[in-house]
Amino acid sequence: MPARRPHLTDSVAQSELAESLAALRASLELPEEFAPEVLAEAEAASPAAPAADLRDLPFATIDPSGSTDLDQAMHLARRGDGYVVHYAIADVPAFVAPGGAVDRAARERGQTLYAADGRIPLHPPVIGDDRASLLPDADRAAFVWRFELAGDGTIASTRLERALIRSRARLDYREAQALIDAGDADAPVALLGEIGRARVEQERIRGGASLNTPDEEIVRSDGGYDLLRRTPLPVEDWNAQLSLMTGMSAASMMLDARVGVLRTMPAPDDERLAAFRRQTEALGCPWPGDLSYGEYLRGLDRADPLALAVLQIASGLFRGAGYVAFDGTVPAETLQAALAAPYAHVTAPIRRLVDRWGLVVCAAVAAGREVPAWVRDSLPGLPPIMAASAQRAAQLDSGSIARVEAALLHDRVGERFTATVLELRGERAVFQLETPAVTASCPAPDGARAGGTIEVVLEAADIADGSVRFTAA
Repeated sequence: MPARRPHLTDSVAQSELAESLAALRASLELPEEFAPEVLAEAEAASPAAPAADLRDLPFATIDPSGSTDLDQAMHLARRGDGYVVHYAIADVPAFVAPGGAVDRAARERGQTLYAADGRIPLHPPVIGDDRASLLPDADRAAFVWRFELAGDGTIASTRLERALIRSRARLDYREAQALIDAGDADAPVALLGEIGRARVEQERIRGGASLNTPDEEIVRSDGGYDLLRRTPLPVEDWNAQLSLMTGMSAASMMLDARVGVLRTMPAPDDERLAAFRRQTEALGCPWPGDLSYGEYLRGLDRADPLALAVLQIASGLFRGAGYVAFDGTVPAETLQAALAAPYAHVTAPIRRLVDRWGLVVCAAVAAGREVPAWVRDSLPGLPPIMAASAQRAAQLDSGSIARVEAALLHDRVGERFTATVLELRGERAVFQLETPAVTASCPAPDGARAGGTIEVVLEAADIADGSVRFTAA
């Protein structure tokens, strides 16, 4: 029997799902519309144009299809045996008065939240989707990082300034990948593959690691919902390397100045690494002793069910991420272990609150000016704001996916599915269905092993609370 397309269009289920998603929002006390005074202040914001003018550089953006809140734009050029990278970040601080209505609303939200039934933005749309967004064919203020890179991707010099820029192209990931694959030398992203691969190699040399697991995404189309599992394109990793390079440079600047906020993650201890090594051996996908765990993870074939099982287990190595604010002394813990370097969030100020602080600190340091008093005074409050926001985002994400999963499965109770086992947790097997892209668990049947397949039967699917129940066939 051919696999059924996991697309929810049934009107009754749609109605139940809408009610369930609304109840989820209410239970998490998520913000709704911006208050009138916030919208009025955002509409009235009229920052002065920066003195520097880089509109002669043809910047381009790469984002998911349909995005309007464009935080970053790039211009890539060859320079001798190396490269020059201009990386522009939206100048959100120019539109947000410290302590004003927009600032207070943003601190309450912490970050843009993505729900199945709509986006809850950090800033009013007139800022995030319009005047601050690096949209094509429009003059925009930006923090522009200029990196000179050697051919191997190492950084020879870094400069930061506020400047006026103009993007010439808005690409989505598929368009950018197609241009690179076609070898279009005139494309604005023509050098991204070279530079991205060089930076990936630098990550390997540092001992960094990257999971790059397939994404589970809720997609709205044709009046219904789909749940898709998508493997990131190579261009997404190369694009991310520019952001990571900028964040590591920002962290270095802040540490040298002894003021700022870092994104940290503790390194996995020897006991966890040893347990992970034993699990890879049990899976039949052993981690060779001469490879770092980053090199091992990078070499896995994402299309192999065994690799998915390994990556599921490896996610346990990447825990404990948080923010550390400091002023006057360097914090005891500065490392983002997955990157094997200090790191700061500065490349997504439209969508993440903390980036605004990092950008203002770095701009002041780069210009040889004092860091503004409002930044220093409010730094200690940033980590708890971001921790609470991250918790809400995780609950919204998991709750939304669970409810869409239940809705897609609600009329398939009693059906039998083939599932790939990701992990054995005690007496339960965590598994993935192929269609629809659902992750669930059930009591582990005899002979179940991570990376193998089992047959499961759907016993129940409750749209109201997003619960599904399977048993082994």
